[in-house]
Amino acid sequence: MACPICNRDTDPKMRPFCSKRCADIDLGKWISGSYAIPSDDPDDLDEVLDALEREQTSPKPH
Repeated sequence: MACPICNRDTDPKMRPFCSKRCADIDLGKWISGSYAIPSDDPDDLDEVLDALEREQTSPKPH
């Protein structure tokens, strides 16, 4: 099995990755939203638009 980040052989201790570095890179992608799946659901779009509207109208702390 190859590491999904760098394509090297995996380390059994870090499976499916080859190293802690590659595991951390993968975690960073999850946290940043890089692995997000696009949605065509109109309810999801409404939620995002509502959140953006609230953000623009709410007072910002200084």
